[in-house]
Amino acid sequence: MAMAAEEIERLVKERFPDARVEIEDLAGDGDHYAASIVSEAFRGKSRVQQHQMVYDALQGNMGGALHALALKTSAPQ
Repeated sequence: MAMAAEEIERLVKERFPDARVEIEDLAGDGDHYAASIVSEAFRGKSRVQQHQMVYDALQGNMGGALHALALKTSAPQ
């Protein structure tokens, strides 16, 4: 069961309303994505903490409906 890029973006924006989100379907299968997310919520957080925040926003879909997600996260410059 695949997950649409729009659903990933919706979940991320629900958690981080100010986020700039770019999602790329790496394999064309709806299972392997790369996402770039920029949000003020990441300021002062380590890369691991930022990624954990995104995984939390995905509400348990990581490893299930969403098989792989390459993340690039940052705070606005």
